[in-house]
This record gives sequence, C-alpha cells and structure tokens, in this order.
Amino acid sequence: MKKVLMVLIISPGLLLTAARAQDKKGAAVAPTPTTDTAKKKPAGITDKIKSSRKYDGLFTLYQDTVTGTVQLYVKKNQLGKEYIYQSFSINGPNQLFLNQSMHRQTLVFKIEKAFDKLEFSRVNTRFWYDPNNPVSKTATVDKPEAVFLVEKTVSEDADGYLISADGLFISEKLDPVKPLFPPGIPPTAIFNLGNLNPAKSRYTALRSFPSNSDIVVDLAYDNPAPYNNGTTDITDARYVRVRMQHSLIEMPKNDFQPRRDDPRVGYFSQMVTDQTSISPVPYKDIIHRWYLKKKDPNAALSEPVEPIIYWIENTTPVEYRQAIVDAGLKWNEAFEKAGFKNAVQMKIMPDDADWDPADIRYNVIRWVSSAQPTYGAIGPSFVNPKTGQIIGADITIEWFSGSATPILDELFKSAATTGTLQFAGMEPQHEAFCSLANELKSQLLTGMTVLDATNASPAELGEMHKQFLTYLVMHEMGHTLGLNHNMKASQMLSPAEINNTELTHQIGLIGSVMDYPAINIAADRSKQGDYYTTKAGPYDLWAIEYGYTPFNEGEEAAGLKKIIARSTDPKLAFGNDGDDMRAPGKAMDPHVNINELTSDAIGYAEERFKIVNQLMGKLVQKYTKDGQSYAELRTRYGTLLGQRFSMASAISRYVGGIYIDRSFPEQKSTNKPYTPVPLATQKRAIDMMNKYIFAPDAFDADAQVFPYLQPQRRGFTQSNSGDDFKATENILYLQTSSTLSHLLHGATLQRITNSRLYGNQYSVASMMGDLQKGIFNADITTNVNVYRQDLQTYYVRQLVSIIDPKNQQFEDVSKAAALYTLKKIKTQLTTAVSTNDETKAHRANLVFLIQNAIEPK
Repeated sequence: MKKVLMVLIISPGLLLTAARAQDKKGAAVAPTPTTDTAKKKPAGITDKIKSSRKYDGLFTLYQDTVTGTVQLYVKKNQLGKEYIYQSFSINGPNQLFLNQSMHRQTLVFKIEKAFDKLEFSRVNTRFWYDPNNPVSKTATVDKPEAVFLVEKTVSEDADGYLISADGLFISEKLDPVKPLFPPGIPPTAIFNLGNLNPAKSRYTALRSFPSNSDIVVDLAYDNPAPYNNGTTDITDARYVRVRMQHSLIEMPKNDFQPRRDDPRVGYFSQMVTDQTSISPVPYKDIIHRWYLKKKDPNAALSEPVEPIIYWIENTTPVEYRQAIVDAGLKWNEAFEKAGFKNAVQMKIMPDDADWDPADIRYNVIRWVSSAQPTYGAIGPSFVNPKTGQIIGADITIEWFSGSATPILDELFKSAATTGTLQFAGMEPQHEAFCSLANELKSQLLTGMTVLDATNASPAELGEMHKQFLTYLVMHEMGHTLGLNHNMKASQMLSPAEINNTELTHQIGLIGSVMDYPAINIAADRSKQGDYYTTKAGPYDLWAIEYGYTPFNEGEEAAGLKKIIARSTDPKLAFGNDGDDMRAPGKAMDPHVNINELTSDAIGYAEERFKIVNQLMGKLVQKYTKDGQSYAELRTRYGTLLGQRFSMASAISRYVGGIYIDRSFPEQKSTNKPYTPVPLATQKRAIDMMNKYIFAPDAFDADAQVFPYLQPQRRGFTQSNSGDDFKATENILYLQTSSTLSHLLHGATLQRITNSRLYGNQYSVASMMGDLQKGIFNADITTNVNVYRQDLQTYYVRQLVSIIDPKNQQFEDVSKAAALYTLKKIKTQLTTAVSTNDETKAHRANLVFLIQNAIEPK
C-alpha cells in the first residue's frame, strides 16, 4: 500500500512531463489556462452598427436609420486628450436668448476609461503653475473633478469603444440650455420652457470632419400648465422645441502663442491665475485673437498664411451686401499697423451653396427677421480656452419687421426684458447682451426724424443709413476680432471739430468703432458732417497693433511694452463696460459712458435738448398721414423722449464723477490715477439738469403732441389702464431714473464724500441744496404744475428714505445732508404762495411727509 501511495503522489508530475513530451510530437493538446490574466479578444462593434449610417471625422458617429439614436465611437488614442466643446442655440424663444447663432458654453473636456465605462469630464483652465516650482506638484489639489457624464461601453474593438451618445447630446449635460429664474419673480412674469422630454427630442443633423464634429439636436420641452404663454414667437407654450448645436473640436495644433492681457487696452480675455507667483497681481490673463502668421516673416507688410474670412449669408438683402463687404474690408487698415496685408477677406455665400452657415468652419455674417427680436446685432466668437486663440465667429444682424433699418445692439451683460435671467449654460463672455438696443435704434430714428422735419433729400437719408450700417458691421466685426467695448472713445473730438469732415475722414468721428455714441446731428443743418464714424479709429488701429503684431522669439515683451506705452495719447483713451456709468451709482468716470459725443458731453447734450424741443412743433404735421393711424407719431415722440433720457443720464454722471487714468508709473502721466471732476463742471451739470429736466417749462413743447399719441388698435390688445399716453409717468421716469436715482444713490453720495479727501470741492450738502433750488425755487411763489408736483414729491421721499435709521445704504454724512435739506424745504414751503387747491394739497402733503420723517410719532 505504501508503494502504491507513493506512485499516486508523484504520478501527476510524471503525467505532465509525458503530456508535454507528447505535445511536441503533436499527439496531445495543452490545457486551457484558467487564470484572470488571460486576455479576451474584443468582440468588435459590427453587430452594434449594422443598421446605422456612419459619420466619420474627429469623432465617429453612428446613427441608427430606424430609431434615429446615435452611438459615439471613441478611439483608444483619444482617451486622456483634451478637446474643446462649444454649444450654439440655432432656433428657440428669443426672450430666453435661445435664438439663432447665440454662442453659449465653451469648455475643455477629456474622456477617460474607468473599468467598463467612459467618463466625460471638464478641465479647469483657470490656473497656471510654473513646472520648475515645487508647488506645481499641487496643481490638481483642491480642484474637484467635474464629471458630467459616465456611459457604459456598448462594445469594443481593437481601436476603440462604442457608447450610446443620447445621454450626452439629447440632454442638458453639456449645456443646461434653460436660464435660471431669479428668486421672488412670480411665475407669470417670465416664459418657462418646462421640462426636457427626451422621448420627443431628436437629432436634426450630424456633421463630422477631421477637426470637428457637429451634432444638431431638437430638444423638446413640455410645460402642461404654463403661467406665461410667451410672446408671439411661441406657437404653443405647452410644447416648445429648442434647436441646439454641440460642436466637439480638436485642440488646435500650431505654434500659436498666447498674448498677455493689459488693462490699458480692451480685449476679451481668459482669466488665468499664476498659483506659483508671489506677485500682488499674479495674473497671466490672455487675450482673444485669431492665429495670423505672415507668408513672408521678413517683410514689414505681408499677407497672412490663412486670412480671416467672413461669408455674408445669402439671406442678406441684396441692396446691403456691398455695403457690408466694404465695411468689413475697412478693418484691413488696422491690420496693416500690425504688419498684415489683406488680413480680412469678405465673400458672399452663393444661393446654391451646399454648406450650412452653422458649420463652425465658416465665419458668417447672418441676417434674420425674428418675431420678437431681443437684439439688433451680435458679434460673438469662440476660442481655445487654453490659449485664447479664436477658432470661429459669427455676426447676426436683425431685420426689424416694418422698418428698413436694423437696430444696433451688442455684447453687454444686462437684465433680460422679462427679468434678470441667469444663464448657467453660457460662458460670461457669451452671456452678454446690450440692454440698450431700442435706445441705439432711437439714435438713428432721431436722425431720420430731424432729416424728415427739415425736408432732407432721399439721398441724404440714404447716406445716413449707409453710415449707420457701416458702423454697425464694423462694431460687431470688432468683437469677433477680440475687441470689447470702448465707451471712452466718443470723447475724442471737440464740438468745434465734430463736423469737420476733412478731419473725421482722416481719423474718424470718434476714437473707436467699439463705442455706443450718440448719432451726430448738427443743430445748423448747413454744417452737418458725418453722422457716424465709418473707419477704424486711432484706438482701433492701436489695439489691433497690440493684439496682432508678430514678434521674433524673445522680443515680444519689449515690443508690447513699446506699443502699450502710447496709451496716454488722448486719442487712444479706453474704458469698457466695467468702467461705464450707464447704471445709477455704477463706476466712476463720466467720460466712460454711452449715447454721448465730443469732449464736451454737457454742451453737446444741451444742443440735443434744443433740437428735440424744436422738433416737437413739427411732429404732428409731419407724421399725421392719410391712410395710417397715429402709431408712427407716437413712436417718433417716444424716440425723442428717449434722447432726453440719454442726455440727462450723461450729464448727471459728472456729479460726483472721477476721471480715471490707467497708465502705469513708468509712463509718467500728468494725471493721477483718480482725479475728481472739477467743481465748476459738476455745478454746470446740475444747472443743465435744472434747466432742461427739472424746470417748470422743460416739457412745455410736448403739450401740443399729447392729444395725438394714440397707438393703433389690434384686436383686444388695449392696455387695461387705457391707451392714452402716460405723460406724467414717462416724464417722471426721465427725471428720476436717469438723473435723481444716480445723484441720490448711496454709492454716488459716498463717492462725493470720499473724493473730498483728494480734491473734490463739492459736498453732498451743497449738491442737495443745488437740487433743492432747481426743484423748488422757480414756482415757490406760484402754482405747481403736475410735472413738478411729481418731481418735488419724489425728491422729498428720497431724502426721507435716506434719513430713515433702518436704511443702512447711506453713511452718516449723507444722512446729515438729507436731514438738513428736508428742514430747508419745510421752511421754504411755509412761505410758499398758492392760489389753487391742487397746489395747496400738494404742499401740505410734502410738509406732512417731512414732519413725519423728522419727528415720527
């Protein structure tokens, strides 16, 4: 038994040896390994794509020809690489800014494999680390991953992985689409899309090219019981489809060099912080600009290897196409300063073109006619967030139904028409709209009204419109070249120079086409010059020189320093939306503003007030026409009222204003960084408002127009409060929203007090006293008309609000000045003379308000 046991123990080894020996002779087969290290051959993707159409390109897409669903094929060599994502709205509700060609989300993403899944995550591009600094080892610390989608692989082959793409594209993973509604807004106030319904959503178009893949989808939103039915563009508020485009873009492969941003010149930029710097300003912000490279690097002036090409969409009215071409080519003057010839090229899209204007490989100037336009024109671009290189751009011009003139609008962050919407699906530079589209349109309508009233020829009206269109296109194209607004440029010329065409044709009407200027209208029609600037201004030429001049290796820093050193030249003055003072209390420098003109904006405003008042007597006769209602007359009057609003706003900002100089110390500017507006200028501004906005007779000329301001009736669209023009309400809004709301804003009052420590000679108490004189003195011994009753009551209520102990928006100096002014007004009212009950009632109410505020019971 022992012998047998020994044989059994050793026999497996002997058998294995024998088997191997037989295997060499082909008589036996080795056993199949049973360990986990054995590699299975991928099953392949053929069975999963049998009924699909293939779209090959940067990313390969497969669309099922029966169900329409899409699968995405990710190559193994694409894992871990960085790509750019850009979304666009193609068609949707205008009031939610989902209309055509709105550039939305821009981000860098990567795809990585985790077991049997693919993870899509966003890359944080806001920081920079010096790789030679040990701190750079912490580059990923405390920066949480942003994984926006995880999809299980459907199949795999030797080269890549197949996944379902519906969760990526028929969703809000990449772009949240819907704006966020502000808290406290009633549900009836803003149109709401409701909830995404994937089952009713679909793919509209798939395009895949070597460097980009575009996926166009119709996202369906259901809202079974909408509180708000939207505007006329909404067919049925319960069911709305929004067309969106997802573009997946290859990271550009070239020798493009990022260019640093500088606060003295205005480019859109990517904000990047150097986490390894100990500088008090550790910023490596980079500007947005196109990749231009000289064909001849040694030539002072050379054509680029690849020019910037704009296509004019075939929807553009034929009569405007050449004007748009000419306007775009005017930017070449600026690029010549940077060493490039014919950098900008303009082409017209053929009517039989086989490409889609939404294809990101084309930069298109588009022309649309929306039902409810929220803008007049936009000029967005999208970039590589890692470098600032502009990859593509579009310009959209809105045709306004009933008018042969599109209005001007652009990129400025503001409240939507229905409330302060927040756009989670948009980058800040894209979440930027102009709130003054109607005002900017009214600038042109004002000019047309002046020309109409003076019986100008059709040729002169045509010239005004041509200049407007040229300015509009150049402005929006400037945005697509990387430039942001320059709201300081309209101050370049003096009132004596503004109509000198020999000068304006040489250097322009204003320093930059990136401003929002008032239309130039001469009171003396025989001296009329240009209405709009029609060429790139000195600032534009300088800004393009800074952004686009190529430098040899190691020479850029010195070269840029030499260019930027010229920023102290008054013609190159710059101030953008962050500096401008269009909102009450906002910013500081009255030179940085909109809808004004010349180096004497106060004097220019006075001339505009006079022109408006003179036109009032001509409106009824000019716009009372056989065969039409009085709707046009009402529109023209509203336009002129808007001009007063703009002028009053511009004037008021000089009170408590501070001139800003952003030059660096080595430039040895004669100005300090902050210089308070001189006392005489501030008091002149108050005097102008007292005369043209607050005076009892300021709106006497309007009385002859009021009986005719009747809108056209359409069905049952009449207002619940009647269709009569609300004259007192509109004029009080002009007096308060554009002027008093700024002058009595907590930030303005505090600025007046603070700036007295470094040169301001105008105190809050003196300013309030000057307002008191303008608002009360002229009619203190007579009856008070309804305009002045509203104005005086508003002023008293504002002062009462300031002294309220519960109101913490005002510091004590302002509270003391308001109390002092209220007591003076009360004393003044005790000696006032009244001959009618209306005035007596009004003044009794004022005394009551003041008494209750000073000595509350």
